[in-house]
Amino acid sequence: MIAVPSSPDEIIDALETPIEFNFQLPNPEDEAIQETDFQQQLDTVWKVCDRFDLQTDIWRGRILRAIRDREKKGGDGRGTGFLNWLKQREITKSQAYALIQLANSADALLAEGQLNPNSINNFSKRAFIETAKSDPEVQKLVSEAAQNGDHITRREVKQLSDQWTTMSSELLPDKVKEKASEGILLARNLVPLVKEMEKLPESHLNVIQKEIAESPDIDTVKLLTSEARNLAKYLDAGAKVQTLKNRSIDLEMALEEALRLDCLSTTADLLKQATQLEQTVAKLYSTWKRVGSLADRLYVDTGASNPNLRAMLTCLESLNGEVIEVQLDDAGEKIVRLKMMTE
Repeated sequence: MIAVPSSPDEIIDALETPIEFNFQLPNPEDEAIQETDFQQQLDTVWKVCDRFDLQTDIWRGRILRAIRDREKKGGDGRGTGFLNWLKQREITKSQAYALIQLANSADALLAEGQLNPNSINNFSKRAFIETAKSDPEVQKLVSEAAQNGDHITRREVKQLSDQWTTMSSELLPDKVKEKASEGILLARNLVPLVKEMEKLPESHLNVIQKEIAESPDIDTVKLLTSEARNLAKYLDAGAKVQTLKNRSIDLEMALEEALRLDCLSTTADLLKQATQLEQTVAKLYSTWKRVGSLADRLYVDTGASNPNLRAMLTCLESLNGEVIEVQLDDAGEKIVRLKMMTE
């Protein structure tokens, strides 16, 4: 971590001592440099810049937090001083609070003892932000890896997050977790299955758990993930379709039939589209009513001395009358007519 100057003299000294970036980059036209060496040299410099960028943003967040808190204590109650400070430095409010959140996350990790200050240098900026957003258990795993000297990128954060999600899930049978711990099944393949299973009620989990326990292999995992996703879509969409409510339809039996015929995906998509159609019709009706109301108001406010407005209203009658008529092409060869009937 970069030391924080505490006294005015130390602050002045720090400001007068520039931090120099004087890297010697490899010549891209030098054919004598092997491609692997060329890439490695640039990657090393990039990581240094990345670490410095992270450290800088953390401290900027702490500075902004201090200014904001000071304003809360002695300001005008509207944050004017804080906003003016941001304006002078061309920082938007959203950028400022993103930096403050980053500083809060860093301080929380440090305060909880999960992260050694020097280990922050092992993070890329994006990896650190992803770690700050993660569950405490994932933060602990990532922090341990960083303190062991591992370079942490977003890829490492995702891998550790996937591992924790898999191994901590109560939805996966122990046999599957054993395969995952042995490396036979990869966590990144199991995570989508776990997330889809979390959307399902308990009554629909037993079959999936039984099948994955009997055949804990990658093909079964992919197949069951697809089935669980379609099942979740079916249950969610089926509950939203207003047309099916108060009707003598057994959605559970319809589900069993769709599974037997291997057409669950098509059935789920049908229900989803039906929900969207109902929502579209409801929005169409409210828009139609609004168009009619505005047209009536404009008709009252105009007269014969406004022939162009009246002509426009006449043309729009095809949209606010009892029958809505819309051309689907410029030539007018395809027309849709909808009759609005309400009870």
